[in-house]
Parts: sequence; C-alpha cells; structure tokens
Amino acid sequence: DGTVIVGDNLRTDILAGFQAGLETILVLSGVSTLNDIEGMPFRPTWIYPSVADIDII
Repeated sequence: DGTVIVGDNLRTDILAGFQAGLETILVLSGVSTLNDIEGMPFRPTWIYPSVADIDII
C-alpha cells in the first residue's frame, strides 16, 4: 500500500505531492484544467474529472 495525494490545484496540491515523492491525482473539478498541465515541469500521476470518479483507491 502506498500514499497518494489528491488535489485540484497543480501549483499547490500536486506540486506538494511531487516534491514529497508521492503519486498524485489531479481532479479537474476545481482550480486547475488540462491546459494548465502543459506549462508545468511536473505531471500528475493520474487525472480524473472529479473525486467521485477515482477508481484506484
């Protein structure tokens, strides 16, 4: 079992997970969009439309 961070903001939630060496889930129901990912030097491990759609946990 591992730890994953779930968040809707690339610049805070997903960045924190990346810096901590964790797998990350970006949910698109909040702050960040798919277009925002292009400008980032890191990528979320998984992307889901909303928390309700997460099926890996």
